[in-house]
Amino acid sequence: FKVFGECGLKDKIHYNLNNQSNIIRFYNGSEIFLLDLAYAPSDPLYTWLGGYEFTGGAVDESAECHRSAIETLTTRIGRKNNKKYGIRAKILETFNPAKNHVYTRYYQPWKNNTLPKEVKFVKALPQDNPSPEVGPYVERILKSSDKNMVERLIHGNFDYDDDPSRLMDFEKIIDIFGNNHVPPGRRCITCDVARLGGDKIVVIEWDGWRGKVKSHQKQTLDITGTIVEGLRYNMKIGNSDVLVDEDGMGGGLVDFLKFKGFVNNATPLPSPDGPLDQNTGKRIPENYTNLKSQCYFRLSQRVQNNGLYLEVEDEHTRELIIQEFSHVKQKNMDKDGKRAVLGKDEVKLLIGRSPDFADAIMMREWFDLKPQFKILAG
Repeated sequence: FKVFGECGLKDKIHYNLNNQSNIIRFYNGSEIFLLDLAYAPSDPLYTWLGGYEFTGGAVDESAECHRSAIETLTTRIGRKNNKKYGIRAKILETFNPAKNHVYTRYYQPWKNNTLPKEVKFVKALPQDNPSPEVGPYVERILKSSDKNMVERLIHGNFDYDDDPSRLMDFEKIIDIFGNNHVPPGRRCITCDVARLGGDKIVVIEWDGWRGKVKSHQKQTLDITGTIVEGLRYNMKIGNSDVLVDEDGMGGGLVDFLKFKGFVNNATPLPSPDGPLDQNTGKRIPENYTNLKSQCYFRLSQRVQNNGLYLEVEDEHTRELIIQEFSHVKQKNMDKDGKRAVLGKDEVKLLIGRSPDFADAIMMREWFDLKPQFKILAG
């Protein structure tokens, strides 16, 4: 409406807003639909957009929208009077630098000169805006002690990240979906079962460090057990090859189906290749606060060394894993003592949901810490 005023357009003369339908209708019949693209777990594919026919579209703060919303919206443009008026079907996305789908879809290909020919990326900085309001805005940001905010919002730097507590490089996280060189190996299943409150049920089929990631909405424990049992049967593995997060609702699966249980706060396990205690001859436990922290540190090293490959069901799942891995951080890194990672509740505050995918992937390290019994020939 600010733009309308600058263009000399007046309410009730040149246009009307229907507050119930959120549609702006102009005197010549053109319309603007104001849509809320917030993610709804009940409709992850945004099927509600399927009935619309648009000429074109614009998405403000695209980095805060789910990629599936934009992909669905793309299928709805070019359907309203485009041929009649010779209008090309286009979508404009505006966003601040972020390490999510806008990075992988636009910034990274632009930087590598691999953008598809139908896509253009325009890097715009606050200094490009002639509005007198921009000066005070820039000054406020520059006075901020948040260097990351200054780099992102003032310099347009997508790659800047001054958080030394992060355990994985962003580009290495992206690589896990293309590391198809990772060899097959031990076959097993890890499962993070939804707690009370609506978290996802994540089940991963592993062949070595090649994982097939699947997720389900929260459901009764017997249905979850049936799903996991079916996968176990198809993979031809035993109950001891299935590991379930025992801290949540997964304790029921451990009790009834005799799967192995993963307890986050359990004592760290001795590394199979760690040093031996000279008195007992046993492996010395590693210096972590708990088993979960130990497994996350091991996983982070594996990701850095390109030793993890994941197959996912859709782009939305891929984006969720990227976000969760980006928040695997060392806790209290400036203090002496045992090493630890941020807890699930702390990560949940940062990303607005539980890191169920990352936890299920992390649990795979347990099988390497508990090596298979081998019978030596001869």
